[in-house]
Amino acid sequence: MSGGNGFVALRIAGFLVVALLLGGGQLLFKLAADRLVIGQGPGRLAASFLTVPMASALLLYGLTTVLWVYLLHGLALSRAYPFIALAFAIVPLLGWLLFDEALGAQYWIGLAIMLTGLYVVTSSA
Repeated sequence: MSGGNGFVALRIAGFLVVALLLGGGQLLFKLAADRLVIGQGPGRLAASFLTVPMASALLLYGLTTVLWVYLLHGLALSRAYPFIALAFAIVPLLGWLLFDEALGAQYWIGLAIMLTGLYVVTSSA
C-alpha cells in the first residue's frame, strides 16, 4: 500500500473497522432471522422483516459501504479486498461468543491459515 506509514496504518485500521462492522451486521441479520414468522402466510412473513435488528443491520451495512468506498479511493481493489476475509474470521467468533455456537479445531486451523494468507497477499509488492 502506498503512502506514509501513518497513512497505511490508518487505512489498515479502516479495513479492520469495515470487517468488524460487517461482522456486526451479520449478528444483526441473525437476530432478525430469529424473529421471522414462517408458515403463517406471506403478510406475516413480510411484516416480520420490519424489526429493529433488520433496520439496524441495513443501516450498519449502508454506513460500512460508505467507509469501504472511502478506503478504496486511490487503492487497487486487489490490494483492499483481501481484508474482507477478516469478516469470515470475526463472524464465527462473534457467533461463538454471543450465540454459544461451537467452533472446532478445524475453525482455528483455518483461521490461522487465512490470517497467514492475508498477510502474504497484503504484504507483497
